[in-house]
Amino acid sequence: MGTDPVLTYTLVLAVGFAAGTVSGIVGTGATIILLPVLVFVFGPREAVPIMAIVALMSNLAKITAWWREVDWRACTAYALGGVPAAALGARTLLVLPERSVDLALGLFFLAMIPGRRWLAARDITLGYGGMVLAGAGIGFLTGIVVSTGPLSVPAFAAHGLVKGAFIATEAAGSLALYVSKAVTFQAFGALPLDIVVKGLISGSSVMAGAYLARLIVRRMNVATFQRLLDVVMALSGLALLWAAIR
Repeated sequence: MGTDPVLTYTLVLAVGFAAGTVSGIVGTGATIILLPVLVFVFGPREAVPIMAIVALMSNLAKITAWWREVDWRACTAYALGGVPAAALGARTLLVLPERSVDLALGLFFLAMIPGRRWLAARDITLGYGGMVLAGAGIGFLTGIVVSTGPLSVPAFAAHGLVKGAFIATEAAGSLALYVSKAVTFQAFGALPLDIVVKGLISGSSVMAGAYLARLIVRRMNVATFQRLLDVVMALSGLALLWAAIR
């Protein structure tokens, strides 16, 4: 941690606010942006549990910001497959090499850019049965790796959700998976008070950014929103491929 606590928390809050705004606009990105800063100022041992608290707060903010637009049926279908799969993935954490997972996910993200457009052009959407299967696959991977990033983006986009409904429903589904993983690891029972406080402070700025993002998304047309999703998937895919081959 830095020598000046004021400067340290100013940095964390500023980056957290930016991360929350980005995540609130496109549905994901808070972990990618904020986690490196948390590692820098608090160290990797504290950064991971702090980020777990931040992720829960970020998803709660997006849910409450768009509460009336949550597709609870899609969320339930996704969680039905995802919650037990996340617990199973957490128990088999060391079975698969993380580089192989990164490589597969990176290629998947890049393939989904034209894939999502192909599905949309033919008015093909992912039904509730498909959401259960998507939740199972994504939930298992969420249990294995630290973060699957925007892996749930193409699933909820393929269900036909956009803007506020997409952001809130994806957040609700992701929240269920992360809670399942946290319970499996008994993370909350082992978190010391200082980590909880740091997580709450960091998460407050992410929540503020998510609420600001609601105002931006309301003024955004659907075409622009979908282009942003493509950009997020492209950047995430390239980042995962880089992590896998470096």
